[in-house]
Amino acid sequence: MALDSKIPKGPLADKWTNHKNNIDLVNPANKRNIDVIVVGTGLAGGSAAATLAELGYNVKAFCFQDSPRRAHSIAAQGGINAAKNYQGDGDSTYRLFYDTVKGGDYRSREANVYRLAEVSANIIDQCVAQGVPFAREYGGLLDNRSFGGVLVSRTFYAAGQTGQQLLLGAYSAMNRQIGRGKIKMYNRHEMLDVVIVDGKARGVIVRNLVTGEIERHSAHAVVLGTGGYGNVFFLSTNAMGSNVTAAWKAHKRGAYFANPCYTQIHPTCIPVSGDHQSKLTLMSESLRNDGRIWVPKKKEDVMAIREGRLKPTQITEENRDYYLERRYPAFGNLVPRDVASRAAKERCDAGFGVNATGEAVYLDFASAIKRYGKEQAHIKGLNENDEALVKQLGQEVVKNKYGNLFQMYEKIVDQNPYETPMMIYPAVHYTMGGVWVDYNLMTTVPGLYCIGEANFSDHGANRLGASALMQGLADGYFVLPYTIGDYLADDIRTGEIPTDTKEFDEAEKQVKDNITHLINNNGSKSVDHFHKRLGKIMWNKCGMARNAKDLESAITEIAELRAEFWKDVKVPGTDLEYNEELAKALRVSDFLELGELFAKDALLREESAGGHFREEYQTQEGEALRKPEFQYVAAWEYKGEPKDAVLHKEDLVYENIKVKERSYK
Repeated sequence: MALDSKIPKGPLADKWTNHKNNIDLVNPANKRNIDVIVVGTGLAGGSAAATLAELGYNVKAFCFQDSPRRAHSIAAQGGINAAKNYQGDGDSTYRLFYDTVKGGDYRSREANVYRLAEVSANIIDQCVAQGVPFAREYGGLLDNRSFGGVLVSRTFYAAGQTGQQLLLGAYSAMNRQIGRGKIKMYNRHEMLDVVIVDGKARGVIVRNLVTGEIERHSAHAVVLGTGGYGNVFFLSTNAMGSNVTAAWKAHKRGAYFANPCYTQIHPTCIPVSGDHQSKLTLMSESLRNDGRIWVPKKKEDVMAIREGRLKPTQITEENRDYYLERRYPAFGNLVPRDVASRAAKERCDAGFGVNATGEAVYLDFASAIKRYGKEQAHIKGLNENDEALVKQLGQEVVKNKYGNLFQMYEKIVDQNPYETPMMIYPAVHYTMGGVWVDYNLMTTVPGLYCIGEANFSDHGANRLGASALMQGLADGYFVLPYTIGDYLADDIRTGEIPTDTKEFDEAEKQVKDNITHLINNNGSKSVDHFHKRLGKIMWNKCGMARNAKDLESAITEIAELRAEFWKDVKVPGTDLEYNEELAKALRVSDFLELGELFAKDALLREESAGGHFREEYQTQEGEALRKPEFQYVAAWEYKGEPKDAVLHKEDLVYENIKVKERSYK
């Protein structure tokens, strides 16, 4: 099947408007006869469910959490981008578009990214109308801060809990529709398969996680907003329940999976403290606005810090290496995430890591505290040379901007970041790869849509900070509700889709057989045992640095681990009860397939792009070396085993941007 991205003709700036003017619509009376299933209730799924129901469709929404408010979007901290140019610093739709394509290392689809930049401004208006409490300046206008990879301030935020506030906005919009009966909400239900009838997605098989019952649900279209697959690494900043199952089942039913090897490593995470850990914690990228990143210049200072003989505050300025400011003077500490992550790894690999494991660098707020303190003393007519006073005033400013993040750090690490620099290290955070979708956000399966982080569409090989919330809400509020009507216009006379058909029988049987096998397997090792082993292979061989030899061995090792999992996993309990180990086993079984395709995709991409550093392909200065022949989206078609997947290429054509070496110097 040839890939058709359905990008509209015409000038870039007019594509979306012209497309909306020319697609089919469903009239309000007919929308009442059409059912749509939305799986996932984070920012993408929640906003889509609310908007579709508001338009008049009958929506069934599913989440595996006990409430849509628990979706992992709640964990986003730093902000959401929009090209409003409130700061008057030269921002525009084109500049947001340009920064996003460049930030993604010229590996994203031009038309989708431009549309994202175009609708970004609407998102802010929508959220303000919902009551999202964005930070405001003294005069009452919405405040903005800067994020990595850009030279303007375009990030709207609500302290360090932007995701939570935006999710509450989407959730309140959902609740209005649940109250009206337009959304039927199924909490604690996990999707385990998509049902295809006559070539179209017509329903899902789900498991009620409380009772263990398997249920069938039908609809005229199915929308997946199920987030990313970062937990294939076991340790990541994702919530522990985050998984790839819905997206992977869609892949096995014919939806191509694009760029699985594109994973974001976030530079500012709290370092791993030992083998007991089950997840990692992110410190918002917004901290890089005011925090300076450094390691000691001298190895003897590094050793003294590791052994506890020296405190970081005792190291003088001239003995500190502010390596991002040194290597990338134009952007400094606000280089994109992939550049900052690789630079931290390079310093730690060279022996300058500052914690016991040698895998941490400092994020230091001392100069910001001093700068803000002097400014406040000046404003208040106080003594600018009183160090204690300046420090106190400066800490108050920093507390107002980042207080909850500092509090979180102190609770986890038991160190006061106002007094001593934070320690950070890169960790798996977001996945740019995902289900392949066309311009309408439809997968290669008719009637099956995919939105938000679960699809591949907007970020290329690296996502700029504060763009995840932007994409999730753009897809859910402003793109999918238009494009899905074009498809559903053919279904106004279809009537309800029955669930007592052979297609539903077959899909349900497959789900039940898998569950029965896992429950009766009675092996000797826990689910986590296999998940941790998979994570180690992924991090060591498919992580921040990759090479052909390691990737080839990863493919073999993951296939062997998967075979061992099905033979030797032990799942206690039964299937007809609340059984978290069973839920976990089903998710890990999918990670064990995805991991192999991930490694295969990484092996085939013989270039470095974004944070995907192939050791064989780097510039003389150690930067990523992109190659023009890899300017395509790798979309994989399922053929049984991951190793047999077939590659389809969507060539990326840039008519409005000159592709050049990406530099932040």
